[in-house]
Amino acid sequence: MMQSHRVSPPTERNLQPEDDPQFVRSAARAMHVLSAFHLAPGPLSLSQIAARAGIDRSAAQRLVHTLGKLGYIRRSADDRGYLPAARLLDHTLDLLRLDPVVQKATPVLLELRKTIRERVDFSLFDETRLIYALRMQSKRETFYATLVGHSVPLDSTAGGRAVLSALPEAEARGILTAAPLDRYTAHTETDPDKVLAHVRQARIDGYAVVVEEFAQGEVALGVAIVGHDGRPLGAVHVGASLSEWTPEDFIQAAAPVATEAARAINSSL
Repeated sequence: MMQSHRVSPPTERNLQPEDDPQFVRSAARAMHVLSAFHLAPGPLSLSQIAARAGIDRSAAQRLVHTLGKLGYIRRSADDRGYLPAARLLDHTLDLLRLDPVVQKATPVLLELRKTIRERVDFSLFDETRLIYALRMQSKRETFYATLVGHSVPLDSTAGGRAVLSALPEAEARGILTAAPLDRYTAHTETDPDKVLAHVRQARIDGYAVVVEEFAQGEVALGVAIVGHDGRPLGAVHVGASLSEWTPEDFIQAAAPVATEAARAINSSL
């Protein structure tokens, strides 16, 4: 019951938008260098960083040197390439401690975890995906399922469908039809119209449920967190093993407490 998949960020913007004179191209290039590590299987060479960042090797060398001096990139222990460095975690902490939604969600989710005693996560909505900001693991979780910053798709996850249900129908359809939907298990629904039907049901129920669509052997329930304008900000997720729960029993146990937790977060924003 492990979510080892990672969803790529939305397509990067042009390095120098013609309609934005305030845009700093060199800053964008530096961020693209850091972004080169998103789906990397291990340390990257300068040539690999340049290719992934969409810049020439000379520019990559200068940027890697600068970011290395600042503590954001380091050489790997075997000296075969480069890796992100510890100071990036300073920025993760800044986001988590300063984001008002994360601040409000944290105590509520701690109580939810005590009540349901299964995995509880909180994610932030990022255009076409969700990014985990809080992760409270159950006894079965493995390395990737504990990592803040892990990202998941909207179409095949409970939190994602909950977020889609909080969007206007046309916008939700646009997200689902913009690119082919990936298949993560044999049970993943990849027909946009059928996924949209699940989204409509989530809009009626106030929560979404997926069974083995993103992770084999898992049932998950998600509830959207919305701002004052009704736009989704993220989602509360609760997940459990089908070896311990039937989907029906899990929904009966998790839906009331998860929706109450979401209501408490929404009312505090």
